[in-house]
Amino acid sequence: MRQIRFSCPADIRSRPKEAELRPKMYPEEFRRKVLDLVAAGRPAAQVAADLDIGDQTIYAWRKQELIDTGQAQGITRGEQTELAAARQRIREVETQVAILARARDLLQEPHSRNGGSLPSGAMAAEGLPVPPACRLLSSARSRMLRRAHPAALPSTLFGMPG
Repeated sequence: MRQIRFSCPADIRSRPKEAELRPKMYPEEFRRKVLDLVAAGRPAAQVAADLDIGDQTIYAWRKQELIDTGQAQGITRGEQTELAAARQRIREVETQVAILARARDLLQEPHSRNGGSLPSGAMAAEGLPVPPACRLLSSARSRMLRRAHPAALPSTLFGMPG
């Protein structure tokens, strides 16, 4: 039987694997046991060497534990989670504002039904995300929504004719 060998370019072999680039995620139970060992008097460097983790990781966990228990100043893990969620929501709202502002500009320009460019196509060409744009614009064009809640439409918010 003939054995086939595949060769790999040298630059691929020398690159670190993707998993090596990301920080390791340790379960909460593991963190707790490591911190208990350190609290019992074992040196953090020894615990780190025994468990094959970085000693700076243990020091960071200890610092965060002191913050979470109120013994040191800083942002608790609960507050960090809230802050991350708030930042994500801010990014979403900023994207929606950019979409609506650009849609306002595009909808004020005349477009022919025969081959004219669609606002969603122009926004995609400019790098704006199309699915949220379509969701936002389709709700603004709904006749039922227009009659029921005219003040809430992006067209009235941006001074466009309804």
